[in-house]
Amino acid sequence: MENTGKAAVAEFIGTFALIFFGAGTIIAIQGAPLGDGGNLLAIALAHGVTIAIMVSLMAHLSGGAFNPAISVALWVTGKVSSSRSAVFIVAQLAGAALAAVGLKYLAPTVMYDNVQGGIPAVAPTYAIGKAVLLEAVATFFLVWAVFASAIDDRGAFGKVAGFPIGLTITLGILTIGPLTGGALNPARWFGPALINGDWTNWYVWIVGPVAGGIIAGVGYWYLYLKGKEPATP
Repeated sequence: MENTGKAAVAEFIGTFALIFFGAGTIIAIQGAPLGDGGNLLAIALAHGVTIAIMVSLMAHLSGGAFNPAISVALWVTGKVSSSRSAVFIVAQLAGAALAAVGLKYLAPTVMYDNVQGGIPAVAPTYAIGKAVLLEAVATFFLVWAVFASAIDDRGAFGKVAGFPIGLTITLGILTIGPLTGGALNPARWFGPALINGDWTNWYVWIVGPVAGGIIAGVGYWYLYLKGKEPATP
């Protein structure tokens, strides 16, 4: 694996792609003045396919997390060192922010403003506590997929980890997207939120994904990986 600086660039690029293509699809579909409110399948696929591609391209460079919740889970389970995890999370958040800047600059203003740049949002009548729980459950399965396919070298899909990981994101957005925005990733929320200065219900997309990720990571590590290898220096 490349050194931490080069690996962080890979994390930056992968996270940039997720926000640019994921939120960009929301702007293009839901933000159109004559749009019908959006195509959930297209939005879910945009996020899932982007991650599938980025993991396939970047996993050998950085591990292909592109998600602070995954990075925290890897750190908690000793798969990535503290310093490397911190650098990766900063790179992920920076990539998300720059992608959001690009979308704000490039997208037609009316389309961008109609969806506030693709910021995840909780449905008006949905309880905030349930939204946190949904994000936690969906991220649990995402991180479980990451550990089972990309971290556990016994996994059947080790060389094609991007496929199951991307499909898990697609399923997560299809299931919870209408209720929470289906971020499954603090960076996915952070970029658009920062650029738009909108921190409404911020804990939904931080507490939910991080908690779900930690539970999945620790659970998989304890059951299947305990004692296998030390953290990457």
